[in-house]
Amino acid sequence: MLRPPASSQPPAGALSHLRVLDLSRVLAGPWCTQNLADLGADVIKVEKPGEGDDTRHWGPPFFPDASGQPTQEACYFAACNRNKRSITVDMATPEGQQLIRELASTSDVLVENFKTGGLARYGLDYASLSALNPRLIYCSVTGFGQTGPYAPRAGYDLLIQAMSGLMSITGHADGQPGGGPLRVGVAVIDLFTGLYATSAILAALEARHHTGRGQHIDMALLDVAMAVLANQGAGFLNAGNIPGRQGNTHPSVVPYQDFPTRDGHMLLAIGNDGQFARFCEAAGVDWARDERFASNAGRVTHRAVLIPMMAELTRTRATADWIALLQDKAVPCGPINNVGQAFDDVQVRARGLRIEQQRWPAGQLPPGQAVDTVASTASPLRLSDTPPTLRHAPPALGQHTEDVLRERLGLDAGQIEALRSRGVV
Repeated sequence: MLRPPASSQPPAGALSHLRVLDLSRVLAGPWCTQNLADLGADVIKVEKPGEGDDTRHWGPPFFPDASGQPTQEACYFAACNRNKRSITVDMATPEGQQLIRELASTSDVLVENFKTGGLARYGLDYASLSALNPRLIYCSVTGFGQTGPYAPRAGYDLLIQAMSGLMSITGHADGQPGGGPLRVGVAVIDLFTGLYATSAILAALEARHHTGRGQHIDMALLDVAMAVLANQGAGFLNAGNIPGRQGNTHPSVVPYQDFPTRDGHMLLAIGNDGQFARFCEAAGVDWARDERFASNAGRVTHRAVLIPMMAELTRTRATADWIALLQDKAVPCGPINNVGQAFDDVQVRARGLRIEQQRWPAGQLPPGQAVDTVASTASPLRLSDTPPTLRHAPPALGQHTEDVLRERLGLDAGQIEALRSRGVV
């Protein structure tokens, strides 16, 4: 398990010179800003006083308190808000708007996911803020983008999965048990949008090195969903093929799916003819010499014959026995884990993919706070010289308001208290 460095001065990340103002909520925007934060950027997350990000309330499951009883803080929030500092500002007030403008004037990047045009009424849109800070890179994340007939509509991941065709190719085919359209088990379009937004921001930063100017980035969930249809989209665009649902099987590669074993199921992902030949040799069958199955194209054509034969064979051994048999043969094979089993996997543990952080120094929780230790999944980005850093646990609501207003805007304790008394922060 990875833990934050003992030193009070953690190593600087690749983006430690950047300031990011995060006005986004839920998942796509926060996923983007967490990537930037993991790489060292100082990310200030702006939240509504008393409420905060929607995902703070999306539970159960909720964080337990010291006695093991559930609190009112949802675990969802921890997935995408590590390494950020949280401040509370009411942007519906003129004073709150001015605070955000002042923060934006000294920021490199701003990320928001309000409805198209929603921030213009507050004077916090790209045109207004770029006039104050021409170097600002302003990333807007919406369901449908800044243009087109759907631009004013709200869009959530599930809706976009349905509209993009993703649900039409996910799940078992009609007529099979459990058949019908199915969403992916996590909000995959939100996550992909966050990743694309991260790439776009890094590209805009590189462009700024040459132009000295920031720019507006228009990220739309629907655009991303259409892009990540990948080979399924390419098949339609070039061959007119409209794919359907086919469960865990692959439309173009065989055998590439789950198979029953003596004690459960396993996954075989055989991607080429050499792997299939090695599987057959290890399993003691001569199917690789059968002209129907010798090539991948043949295996796809004769899928209905091959797969039942393989299923009968795979039932003769336990899952662990198949893995042991194939792991040194370069034949991709593995268990179908639940999430708990996945985090307990020896490789996952060796890579340090479960991390824990404390919100409060030495575990000294302020009054009204019940959650200190927060676990999350480590960044998968592995840079040899400037790796991701662990600086802040996913923060409590408004945990860093005073620190940020003092450091970034030069406000003193009296000024901050006056803002708090008026409900601005």
